Amino acid sequence: MPSMSDTGSEAVAGVGRLSALLLLLLTLLCSPVSANFREREKQIIDEIIGPANYDKRIRPAGANDTGPAVVHINIMIRNVQTISDVKMEYSIQITFREQWKDQRLTFDNMQGRIQYLTLTETEMVWMPDLFFKNEKEGHFHNIILPNLYIRIYPDGGVLYSIRISLTLSCPMNLKLFPLDRQQCQLLMASYGWTTEDLVFLWKDVEPVQVTKNLHLPRFTLEKFITDYCNSKTNTGEYSCLRVDLVFKREFSYYLIQYYIPCCMLVIVSWVSFWLDQNAVPARVSLGVTTLLTMSTQTSSINNTLPPVSYTKAIDVWTGVCLTFVFGALLEFALVNYASRSDKHREKLKEKLKEQKKQWEMEHAAALEAALQEAGEDGHTFGMPAPPPRPRRLMDLLVAKTKPLVSRHNGGMGGDKSRPCEIHLAAPRQNCCRTWLSKFPTRSKRIDVISRITFPIVFAFFNMAYWSTYLFTEEEEDGPK
Repeated sequence: MPSMSDTGSEAVAGVGRLSALLLLLLTLLCSPVSANFREREKQIIDEIIGPANYDKRIRPAGANDTGPAVVHINIMIRNVQTISDVKMEYSIQITFREQWKDQRLTFDNMQGRIQYLTLTETEMVWMPDLFFKNEKEGHFHNIILPNLYIRIYPDGGVLYSIRISLTLSCPMNLKLFPLDRQQCQLLMASYGWTTEDLVFLWKDVEPVQVTKNLHLPRFTLEKFITDYCNSKTNTGEYSCLRVDLVFKREFSYYLIQYYIPCCMLVIVSWVSFWLDQNAVPARVSLGVTTLLTMSTQTSSINNTLPPVSYTKAIDVWTGVCLTFVFGALLEFALVNYASRSDKHREKLKEKLKEQKKQWEMEHAAALEAALQEAGEDGHTFGMPAPPPRPRRLMDLLVAKTKPLVSRHNGGMGGDKSRPCEIHLAAPRQNCCRTWLSKFPTRSKRIDVISRITFPIVFAFFNMAYWSTYLFTEEEEDGPK
């Protein structure tokens, strides 16, 4: 009888042989299927795109083998590199996709095992002759390999996808710069096939996609609008698609770089109103420096913008600020002229006072001599009439001659006469004139008035400017 150890070893050997047979059977079953699957893909490509069965020069037929070929298009905006105001263009990188059906490319999907076939050469199948109408420059991406593919589906559907970088023209309306919105277009049209042979349509679902991390330095992509723009020429009507990209300019950059510095320069120019009118070098240097700085700021702003025939919002701001700075310089010229005029007037007043004082002394001496002569003669009639004198001298003369007149007249009508009284209404006091009267010279009054007038006018200008350009809607949506 065999031992127990021999029986166990035989059982183990039998299990090992069974496992080896099962593994060999699975290998024999799977290897031919996988090899046949890849071989079948190659055979399908050779069959449907072979020169004997397919001619890429002939466009695919439309629905029911009649009508134009219909191509559905969708794009994905991957990046917007630059938006140039000077050149009026923008650079964009997109993933461009086209979908159409070509019944000549149908094949058996082997019961769902083949979802689609992938090609990397566009020369193998028919392609729509689409071009970008407002393109300036463009290129494909070939690192590491060309960034494109073609997928052929079992029902004859074709998907073409490629990554493109484009520089496109974007006519801009800069009347509200830098508080504006710009509408840039992406135009796609057929070059050779008319609408009788080829029609472009937007994809029904998400015709335009935007990457989530899209970032622009000075703009924000507010929205996009898809539309059609078929064009008619002498050679026929051509299908065209359009997408309008609405960019809103970021105002914070221009507020810090343009508006605040200009406002500060205007305020600095007002410092001269508080300086002494005799500090000519300080006031002249301050006015000239702020004027030159404002002119330089205006030139630097204009260098970043294209020369246009209309007035921009930034032109209004810089122009008014430059006017205020120039007005402050002219104000000092007026103050200087008024100061010299005041000094000249003071000299004339002093000279007149000296002449008046000398005249009073001479006539006072003549009056005393006449009174002495009259006292010696004993009467006043026959005294020569004195020349015109100031009011104070006339009062003195009347006071001294009153007893003589009353004595010779015998008190005629002295007690019966009533004094003539005239009651005049007190003139109304003007608060502004009363306040300005505190400043004796005209030059000082001009400085004081300028300290109040310039800030008030500038504040009213700011209210009008910002209410006009911030809260007024743009009449034109932008260039079409």
